[in-house]
Amino acid sequence: MAVTATRHDIRNVAIVAHVDHGKTTLVDAMLKQAGAFAAHQQVDDRVMDSNDLEREKGITILAKNTAVKYHPKDGGEPITINIIDTPGHADFGGEVERGLSMVDGVVLLVDASEGPLPQTRFVLRKALSARLPVILCINKTDRPDSRIDEVVNETYDLFLDLDADEEQIEFPIVYACARDGIASLTKPENGTVPADSDSLEPFFSTILDTIPAPSYEKDGPLQAHVTNLDADNFLGRIALLRVEQGELRKGQTVAWIKRDGSVSNVRISELMMTEALTRKPAEVAGPGDICAVAGIPDIMIGETLADPENPVALPLITVDEPAISMTIGTNTSPLVGRGATGKGASTSVVKDRKVTARLVKDRLERELVGNVSLRVLPTERPDAWEVQGRGELALAILVETMRREGFELTIGKPQVVTKDVDGKVHEPIERITIDVPEEHMGAVTQLMGTRKGRMDNMSNHGSGWVRMEFIVPSRGLIGFRTEFLTNTRGTGIAHSIHEGHEPWFGELKTRNNGSLVADRSGAVTAFAMTNLQERGVLFIEPGTEVYEGMIVGENSRADDMDVNITKEKKLTNMRSSTADVSESIIPPRKLSLEQSLEFCRDDECVEVTPEAVRIRKVNLDARERARAASRAKHG
Repeated sequence: MAVTATRHDIRNVAIVAHVDHGKTTLVDAMLKQAGAFAAHQQVDDRVMDSNDLEREKGITILAKNTAVKYHPKDGGEPITINIIDTPGHADFGGEVERGLSMVDGVVLLVDASEGPLPQTRFVLRKALSARLPVILCINKTDRPDSRIDEVVNETYDLFLDLDADEEQIEFPIVYACARDGIASLTKPENGTVPADSDSLEPFFSTILDTIPAPSYEKDGPLQAHVTNLDADNFLGRIALLRVEQGELRKGQTVAWIKRDGSVSNVRISELMMTEALTRKPAEVAGPGDICAVAGIPDIMIGETLADPENPVALPLITVDEPAISMTIGTNTSPLVGRGATGKGASTSVVKDRKVTARLVKDRLERELVGNVSLRVLPTERPDAWEVQGRGELALAILVETMRREGFELTIGKPQVVTKDVDGKVHEPIERITIDVPEEHMGAVTQLMGTRKGRMDNMSNHGSGWVRMEFIVPSRGLIGFRTEFLTNTRGTGIAHSIHEGHEPWFGELKTRNNGSLVADRSGAVTAFAMTNLQERGVLFIEPGTEVYEGMIVGENSRADDMDVNITKEKKLTNMRSSTADVSESIIPPRKLSLEQSLEFCRDDECVEVTPEAVRIRKVNLDARERARAASRAKHG
């Protein structure tokens, strides 16, 4: 009979929340108050956001773990609290699921003003289905527009909505201002920092009381679950794992159970444990510990390290199906391998550019190692691959990362991944929550109507703002954000989340305007731009190098128009090139990578290089495009 034991010196907890509700800031405060940093040490804000893109966009993309040593006030033994900082964005759901498989409970962080939002629903649903205890933390109580009572009630409604049972709904509530590092168990007035506390002490003690200590079979065989991967220049691939039972030692030989069920013996060359933000060498890791091991070059997420005498596999980590796909291939434009655009760009050929199909393929395969929610499928062309992921943002982040590494790519318009159910085509749908001022309600309803969205819920808090929930096909949201912000004059807030699959909604017509397409290569002139301004909105500046088939702007009409944007002013004896230039050029609209992907139509694609993002036609030749259009028209 197996004897169950408990380790009281460890707690494993994940912090889950919607984007921008303050998870990473709270972890910062916990690290500082637990004495993780020396007094003289310079510490950045949001120290857990280690990736450049995370700092720029202000969101967490990769799940990360840290450990704080908490010294109880009654003078007991110090307790290690392992904290997993998970992404709040549903597009990075693969990271959330892995994070939750490592912990025994979660802290649900909710903004005191915004309340539970779609991503809160997403991460909470995962936690409740894993039967994890929850601590509710109402953060940002000092916001002038905070409404603490309503937010607590909305959170209870959300628990009931997600079919939480009686045990799960009896959760403790902590009120916090993570930026100031203060938490309390008594509710402060709206818009104020908790007054009866000056630290996170009440929050730490709530974690110890609510999150169960890891339990294990006393003499059970070794079982450790690989939940994440990392790489080190000296040690090679590093596997992050949680030890379920047994002990893991440096230099030990263990059984490695692969995804396909095969077993082979491997030796652990290095064992490390996290302390604050650094990994330190360790000799042994026991049940409940989160540790890192090196020495297994091909280990993958979801696999198990077990006892060689008695190898027992743990269940594989499953991830939700991908909803959006796009084609990523090598750059096929006339400017491939060039440096910056502009005058003299033809001579500035840049070295160390990653432009070959082999390099792109190797990079995509490397991404698959640590990213369980991505899939890469071959296409008919040898230099292009179909990459499937959770959402547009996750794929755009991958492309942006590759661009910064020096890759040049051609990216097709994002498409949805359909499923066949009982002979009918089903497509992914999203639940989108929109907060807008009352005067923009009609514009938003009209916008969602053209995208086949149906209203599911609507509430008015009486503050001049309306919250609406729609069910909408995922493809209806491709290109939605830019138009939405324009229609609400930048005031609207929209968040969406994957909600399953429904039968195909039919044809969608989202972008009404055509494109302005360059009909020859050359450098853009101010003279040509001045004449073309009334035709639509331009995307490029004077002096930029263009090629035939490149999109230089948005037409004010529905059809595409080929334009000569390199036209120069003819000079005579009587006229100088600068005479009578009285009209000024309207500043061009600069598109980011995400906006360029949204702008694309089916016959267009995006060219991405380290210096520039350009939109172009798939078929660059104007005559061939005209022939194809007439063939399509006349059947």
